[in-house]
Amino acid sequence: MGFTDAQDLLDQCQRLRKALGEDAPLGAADWARTLLATEIVFVSDLAGSGVEWSTTTGRDDVVTIRMLRVIQRKLTRTVRPYYGKRPSD
Repeated sequence: MGFTDAQDLLDQCQRLRKALGEDAPLGAADWARTLLATEIVFVSDLAGSGVEWSTTTGRDDVVTIRMLRVIQRKLTRTVRPYYGKRPSD
C-alpha cells in the first residue's frame, strides 16, 4: 500500500484522515495510498471488514460500493501512475 511497515500505516492513516477532514490538498501518492487502503478495508476479509462491512460500519454494501466507484472514477487520472505499482513519493 506504500507504507513502510504497520506503524507507518497507522501514522500515515492518521495524517491522511486529518488532511481529508481539513480538505487539505494531497499529492498523487497520498491519494493512491488512501484509495488502496479504503478498497482493502472495504473488501478484504483478511485485512479489513470484508463481509462484515455493514456490521462494523453501519453502511450498506451496495451504497458503499457505489460511493467507492464514484471515488475511483474521480481519482483515475491522479492515481493512474500507480496502477500496478507501490504508491511512494
